[in-house]
Order: sequence, then structure tokens, then C-alpha cells
Amino acid sequence: MFSASDSHVSEVGPGLESQARIYTRSEHCISRAQISENALKVLQRLKKADYEAYLVGGCVRDLLLGREPKDFDVATNASPEQVKQVFRNCRIIGRRFRLAHVFFGREIIEVATFRGSEPEESDQHVIHEDGRLLRDNVFGTLEEDVWRRDFTVNALYYNIRDFSVVDYTGGMQDHANAVLRLIGDPNMRYREDPVRMLRAIRFAVKLGFTLHPQTEQPIYTQAELLKSIPAARLYDEVLKLFLSGYGVQTFEMLRHYGLFAMLFPATDKCLETQDHEFPRLFLIRALENSDSRFADGKSLTPYFLLAALLWEPLQLAANKRIEQGEHETLAYQNAANEVLSRQIKITAMPRHITQSMRDVWFLQGKFSKTFGARPYRLLEQPKFRAAYDFLQLRAETGGADPELVDWWARFQLADEETQRVMTAPPRGGNPKTRGKPRRYRGRKKSGTPQ
Repeated sequence: MFSASDSHVSEVGPGLESQARIYTRSEHCISRAQISENALKVLQRLKKADYEAYLVGGCVRDLLLGREPKDFDVATNASPEQVKQVFRNCRIIGRRFRLAHVFFGREIIEVATFRGSEPEESDQHVIHEDGRLLRDNVFGTLEEDVWRRDFTVNALYYNIRDFSVVDYTGGMQDHANAVLRLIGDPNMRYREDPVRMLRAIRFAVKLGFTLHPQTEQPIYTQAELLKSIPAARLYDEVLKLFLSGYGVQTFEMLRHYGLFAMLFPATDKCLETQDHEFPRLFLIRALENSDSRFADGKSLTPYFLLAALLWEPLQLAANKRIEQGEHETLAYQNAANEVLSRQIKITAMPRHITQSMRDVWFLQGKFSKTFGARPYRLLEQPKFRAAYDFLQLRAETGGADPELVDWWARFQLADEETQRVMTAPPRGGNPKTRGKPRRYRGRKKSGTPQ
């Protein structure tokens, strides 16, 4: 599919000899019209200052796919300090690897200095005993930088000097074959940074690529390495995995490789031990809802999906407490504390997220109170809409009463007189709840917080 002009490149790293394939402007589909005006400014000014400058990574990959990149990243032989001398609107960030951010209003162009390929035990290059790379400020050349990147399709360099694409790793061919392949030895690369396993899943799903067999196989045996990753970083990865419009496929793929169990062990245990499909159906429906909102350009709230991901563990923990004689309201509060305290050790969810999750959970039991003033008070709750949507998803998968969902749908839109009639207690009936709680489709009896 692709042709190229070859140019020999010197040795890159111990025993590594590479030959760059140069794809001229006529041999690829990238046009400057597709590139951010500010990214072009950065490339041109670095070039004018006599530095090498390339677009690199996901933006090149996406441009080749005909997609609009979310960000434009630049690689250069200029150090962060030298970049700052070229751009007044620049700030140096990062500890593990220093980067230069060039600001153009709301748009930020990230400029990274080429990384060196030689491992060195120094203040600049620190490796943990388990193989993880903790700090990496060893600068190098373009030829060395290539081998420090993760996947071949992310290691393509767009050269502003002649508008060519430089390919050292066969990334253009992998791109044409829709294959995602790690650069270097997969076992070592996953040990350096176990998050690469999550990135492999995310990119494969997002791009519609298949994993190269050598990239795929170690994931089955190295999933446990994710336990060494800081919880704050895993939380960020979870948001990227599930809130980028491909949640359903990502969920299925993570479970296939045993990675979901590393991120949400309590949920995975529920899915493995349940003798019916309702927990999984509920999760799939919640993910489909998020994917649909993403496709429609609507806002996504992390707490809603996280509440869905941990709903079944909450139910099981609360029911266990209720069976031991604990009051239902207290049981759900304590169960929420238990479930969340365990989860934040794995994915460090911020307090405002966990509080919103609690709100959605605890409002579920209040929907059955459809008489008197309680429905009006529930409507005034800040998280009412999210809680109602959550109830609706539960009803769609057999976990709540569809008639109750319908009642609330009508109540929200009704005029004042109709609402008064709807909330009037039945003569001789229970003034607090609308009928006895129902059991659905063979589900084990499960309460909801009051």
C-alpha cells in the first residue's frame, strides 16, 4: 500500500540497527491544512531557530486515519530550556520526564525533547526493582527517541522541513494492516510501565485495530503488574478507558484479558459468581448510555458510570449487613463506606466524585415514596436527574419497577393539580409507599437505601 524512500540510520541502542523509511509528501495523506495553526507555528519557529521539529504520536496516527486529532504533540532536539528561550508563552512541567508546554490561549502544544535509549542508573533515569521506569530525563536523538515510544503506529514523525513521514519501526505498514504492535520486547516494555497494557486495549478499541500476537500474549500473564501503579494514575486511565465513546467494547476486552479484575476486583467478582446475567446487563446498559452520550456530543459525568460499576458490590455488601440485623439505611451507608474505601486504594477517585456516587445510590430508595411531600422534596435534590436516569437503567435490566419509572416520568412533567392528585395517599392504604416492593426476574431479593 505504501512506498518509501530509504535512508540509512546509525545504530540506535545496544545491538539495535535501524533503517528509517521516509514517506514523501506524495506517499501519505497528511496535509498542513489538517494541522493546528498553532502547532505549525511551533514547528516553524523551532525550525527557524535551527532545531529539529516533528509532529509525533497520536496526532500523526489520527491524521493518517483521516481523523481530527485531539492534541498536537511536537518532538525536538531542543532541550526544555531551549524551547522556553524560543517561546515566551512556554512553561516547563513534569518530573518523570520534563516537557515544555507552549500556550496559545486555550490550546496547548506539548513539546518533548527526544529521549535517550540507553538505560542509566542516575538522578535522571531511575528504574524500580520490579522494572518500572520511575523517572526518565535522559535526552537523546530522534533515532533513540523512536525506541522509547510504545506502539509502532505512535512512532511516526511528520517532518516540517520536507513534509515527509519518518518511520523507523514499520508503523506505516502496521497502520495499513490495522495492527497494534509494541516496540521492543513486550515483556520488558510492560514491566517498564504496566499501564501500557491498558493503553493497548484503549488504542485497539478506539482505532479498530487488532493486537499483534507478541503484544497480546504477555497481557494474560502480566495483568497483576497493574497493582504497582499509583491509584491516582489508574483513576485517570479508567476515565480514558470508559469515557471516550467505546466503553462497551473496552469493558469486554478488559475482562477478556483479566485487566478489569485489576481495576474493579469487587465488581469482577460479582460478575464471576452471579448465577444470572443481570449485573452484567446493567453494566452494559450503563456503558451504552455513556457511549451514546459521547457520540451525541453530550457531557459525561464520571460519577454516574462509576456508581454503575460499583452498584452490584454495594448491593451485596448492604444485603449481607441487613441479613445480620443491621437497619437498611445504616446498612447501605456502611456498605458504601466499605466499597468505596476499598476501591479508592486502586483508583483514587476524588471526594466530590465519591460523594456524588453516594447521592445517586442513596436516592434510589426514595423513589418508592410517591405520596405526600416526599416526591416534591426528591425533585429538589441536586442529583435527582442523575438518580432518576440510574433508576431507569435499573428498570431496563430488571433491577427496578418499570411502573415506578413511568410514574416519575409523568410526575416531572405534570402540572400542579395533576401532581397533587398523583401524590394523594390512597384511602386506607400505606401513606408512605406505593405498594409492596416487587422482586424482578428471579433476582435475589435486594433492598435499596432509604
